[in-house]
Amino acid sequence: MQPVIQTIELTKDYKDFWGRGHVRALDGLNLEAHRGEVFGLLGPNGSGKTTTVKLLLGLLFPTRGVVRVFGSSPREVDVKERIGYMPEESHLYDYLNARETLDFFGRLFGLPRSERRSRTEALIDMVGLGRARNRAIGEFSKGMARRIGLAQALINDPDLLILDEPTTGLDPIGSGEMKDLIVTLKERGKTIFLCSHLLSDVEQICDRIAILYGGKMRTCGRVNELLTEDSRMLAAIPPLPPEGLEELKKTIRKYSSADESVEITASERRLEDFFLGVVKQAKEERVATAGAESGTGAAEFLKADEQQPEKLVDDLVQEGRKRAKQQEEALREEEAEPAVQEEGEEEDLELIEQLSTAEATKDKEDEESQEPEEDSSEESSDDEQVRSDLLEELVKKGKK
Repeated sequence: MQPVIQTIELTKDYKDFWGRGHVRALDGLNLEAHRGEVFGLLGPNGSGKTTTVKLLLGLLFPTRGVVRVFGSSPREVDVKERIGYMPEESHLYDYLNARETLDFFGRLFGLPRSERRSRTEALIDMVGLGRARNRAIGEFSKGMARRIGLAQALINDPDLLILDEPTTGLDPIGSGEMKDLIVTLKERGKTIFLCSHLLSDVEQICDRIAILYGGKMRTCGRVNELLTEDSRMLAAIPPLPPEGLEELKKTIRKYSSADESVEITASERRLEDFFLGVVKQAKEERVATAGAESGTGAAEFLKADEQQPEKLVDDLVQEGRKRAKQQEEALREEEAEPAVQEEGEEEDLELIEQLSTAEATKDKEDEESQEPEEDSSEESSDDEQVRSDLLEELVKKGKK
């Protein structure tokens, strides 16, 4: 299966004012991301993550190597139409409200008015900005601006979603909804490529990760395989009395070959789970808030069922037959058009010939007649009528 993202020995050098190689931001990067996968790109500041994203978006030219998105150059318009991008900082028009912002981006993608309207309302509800839909973006907090930035990245229902620090600036509610949405989009068959410094988020939602350092990829693989430690095990047990714990420790030491101390402590909840529990209780008590609320889940137009391979093949075959039939009909029309044109030209020539003949006859009669005759005016009017009729017919032919 063709990868959605593919880079081969991708290298990028930034040059100084004199055109000399100044910094090698990316050095021989080889990676692939496939359909229905969440791929995480990690690394410290200056490791080449942002440069990689810009190359994938076609905003930079590589110094060396190849970058392909959907098997083509990322600079092609057809490829860009299938990409959604949320940058680390959402630079939107401050004087537009949420509705106007999404409508603007929908127009850029050529969506019809009815589709823009339905998607705008669905996305605003999805990101939890229903009560702020008519507020100017300039009045939004950073977290609310991140939410509307996510909505604009999804307005075109992209097949590839590129997210740069997607949970930065979001409260735990928004962060949890962001992660749930990413999982939903993955289940639909979309590809998500994200960069983040929040390793706990990456660990929860990514299928595979790559770690960059100094522009080079240090490691790449599935998260569960990279994090598995064969030398240690974890066990979840119900509470035991002190004597039971001592007996358990003795049993573990008896069957453990390693001379290590055994630690048994009480289980603790994650702070994120505790925070979400407090907020949930406040909602149940119907405490009013003017800020962002919980979203409504992925919008309907983003949750379409994934096509089965057999149905996809059938659709492609039908589309191919349809296009072949259209091409045959167009070819037939092109072959028939010259004949019609020639026939019309013959009619025009015949009319022009008749008009010329009538004009020549009139000139000849004028030369032969030295003296005015009684019926000359009558014959002249007949000739004028013939010429008028012929000219009128030619005008009608021209309009057709």
